[in-house]
Amino acid sequence: MKRQMDKEFRKPTVHSMKRRCNAHDYSRSGLYHITICVAKALRQPLGRMAGKLEKPDGDIDAPHVELSAIGQMVEKELRESITKYYPMLEVLDYVIMPEHLHFILVAHSNIISRSGKATHLGHVIAGFKYGCNKRYWAMTGRISLATELPGAVVVAESPDAVGAVRVLDDSVVQDNLPPLFDGGYCDVMPLDEQQLDTQRAYIRANPRNRLLRDTYRAQLHPQRLTVDTAVSLPALLGYLKRECPRQIVPSAWEELEKRLLQKDDRVVCDSYGSLVLLRSKLLPVVCHRRDAALFEQQKAHCLAEAAAGAVLVSARISKGEQEIMDSALLSGFPVIRIEDNGFPEIYHPSGDRINGCATGKLLLLTPWHYRFRTREESITVPFCKTMNCIAQAICRTKDDWWKNGQFL
Repeated sequence: MKRQMDKEFRKPTVHSMKRRCNAHDYSRSGLYHITICVAKALRQPLGRMAGKLEKPDGDIDAPHVELSAIGQMVEKELRESITKYYPMLEVLDYVIMPEHLHFILVAHSNIISRSGKATHLGHVIAGFKYGCNKRYWAMTGRISLATELPGAVVVAESPDAVGAVRVLDDSVVQDNLPPLFDGGYCDVMPLDEQQLDTQRAYIRANPRNRLLRDTYRAQLHPQRLTVDTAVSLPALLGYLKRECPRQIVPSAWEELEKRLLQKDDRVVCDSYGSLVLLRSKLLPVVCHRRDAALFEQQKAHCLAEAAAGAVLVSARISKGEQEIMDSALLSGFPVIRIEDNGFPEIYHPSGDRINGCATGKLLLLTPWHYRFRTREESITVPFCKTMNCIAQAICRTKDDWWKNGQFL
């Protein structure tokens, strides 16, 4: 059941905030990571970023959000109103950002309304949003809290719009009372303790990561078509025919060519992080099976060069490549990683990679257009060989440099 749910739910993110898992009954007990965004026209009504990046978590000056009066109202509603109306629900963790909020909602048992009816999670979220909206309208002088609003009944938009609910009829919202929140919400269901811990850590790290992105805006946003590899498509095809002749059949090449970022018939890369690392001496890290017996020698050469100021470049595919690159990072040496997928429009890598990119220790490059992949999908041999080719091209050095010391 878990595998089926995971396969059903892991689909490309739809930023309309109405993506749902059709295999799940949202009135049942469970864990839900909820994201709600404010109306786009309001920009950042819930607060502003504050604090200092150098301060550790727990310090009074650590990165945090200074909540506005509206943000404080939303926090109070989140902490008190949901449990008041649905005692079986508990807000486990939350963070209120300037223009959105995340929270982990625990349904300890099936969600039941005061009238004893099974209640969809969407109705819970709609009720929370309505309570916030009504107080927001009162705070901005649009209504009195005692005002009876026409159409103030939570109803489903349609039987097929799972979890999509509205509180007021459209004429009231659009003509007189602009809502605080955007329509819908996004939910992610952690399927095990590890995923729950990851999502709780993500929520706690939101203010720090946001302040990092705001402080290092150039490095911590995808930069499009910034690195020319100088690899032409014919040259890449020739390389693949030598490296994996059995796998690079016409259909495989056609699919590969569609995925590659190109400019003037050459492969280019998007980047995330500081491009200053490209000015250093660059050395590719590619571990071949034929050299398995020499791995310790290769690792020692790579780390010695990194200690001397070189920057290691790798797609980090094999276990050996992962070990060398991880050892370099742990030693404080900067590295460049060739990513196996493109950067989506909204791209937030994990906290450790954000820190590495912000501090100039890590640069992420990708020669690929972004494409959603399920967990079941694996990358092909030509795909891997292409990234190894890109690594060598960026370094202008063959991957066996550590054996003979020869450079292009």
